[in-house]
Amino acid sequence: MIAILSTISFLCTGLYLSVVIYLIKGWSRIKTPAISGQPLTTKLTVLIAARNEEEKIALTIGDILAQDYPAHLFEIIIADDHSTDRTAEIISSYADRGVRLLQLRDEKALNSYKKRAITEAIKLSTGDFLVATDADCRMGPKWLSSIVDYYQSNNLVMISSPVSYFGERNLFERMQTLEFSYLIGLGAAFIGNNHASTCNGANFAYRKDIFYEVGGFKGIDDLASGDDELLLQKVAEKYPDRIGFLKKRDAIVYTDAKPTLHDFLQQRRRWASKSIKYKDKRVVAVVVGIWLFNVTLLLNALLGFYNVYFFNMLLVQFILKFTFDMLFLIPITSFFGRLKLLCIMPLICTVHVIYFIYIGIMGNAKKYDWKGRNVR
Repeated sequence: MIAILSTISFLCTGLYLSVVIYLIKGWSRIKTPAISGQPLTTKLTVLIAARNEEEKIALTIGDILAQDYPAHLFEIIIADDHSTDRTAEIISSYADRGVRLLQLRDEKALNSYKKRAITEAIKLSTGDFLVATDADCRMGPKWLSSIVDYYQSNNLVMISSPVSYFGERNLFERMQTLEFSYLIGLGAAFIGNNHASTCNGANFAYRKDIFYEVGGFKGIDDLASGDDELLLQKVAEKYPDRIGFLKKRDAIVYTDAKPTLHDFLQQRRRWASKSIKYKDKRVVAVVVGIWLFNVTLLLNALLGFYNVYFFNMLLVQFILKFTFDMLFLIPITSFFGRLKLLCIMPLICTVHVIYFIYIGIMGNAKKYDWKGRNVR
């Protein structure tokens, strides 16, 4: 038994370290682009799907209206997804400033309300380039101009840009910020390695004609989530060399960490649920391998109470995981200006084992709550 578990632990650890090395290389390959200096001429549409966001949507709209991008070259379309609060009323109050409200009126129940909201907003759009964000996000004044400058200078069809949590109020939210930085870095690294697989819909841009060319959300509209990375994967099949990650601070979009453990786990289960639709099964295999690596960590921790050999193996695994994760996260947290978060890495590495195993099981096991709905 010891020999078998040792072999499995060794193989899973080797896989995990190989993946992190791959990610380190991918992140390092992405360079911060210089400002091209060319005129910004792209007509774009900012897309937002909103549901019950009365507390924050005015801040988001205000930030977008304050962009330094030429006002005559962009429009804002916000699809109100059956809100039961004052969201639609707040959006309507900006009508004289060019903000367009689209109110969904679906009589029959759907599973993918957000994809429908985005699709209907795209039908109304007049821009050739679409920039999607969420209704609870904040951004600086150069957000749009930095994205479009990158787009125009590199002949891209799709751009993933950075997202970060901010304004944390406690240790739990700071832990989320560090873990989320890892996820954003992971998506960027895959793009840097020319193997786009994941991104975040809070800061996601693509050409409108490409959206229709790949059939929009057709084929992935049976899941509530996936308006971002499942679409990314569809585009990556046809244009693997024309997807970029914008590693630039001016392009960062900021949002809030989840206030409670329940909200956090529901969000992560939603994200994990998309994996069953991944077209590249090699990515799925890698995710399963990483899940098994975490399982071996837990098994070695439990079996260590019966045989100290397993504690020793756990110690080796944990040190290697911690070291390589740090090597990956140092440049990422430096980019976000959040290096101080690394002081909680020992805690993150420990808690993450249980969390990752749980999400791997529950993410594909049953429905979850999202915006007051129970979906899958």
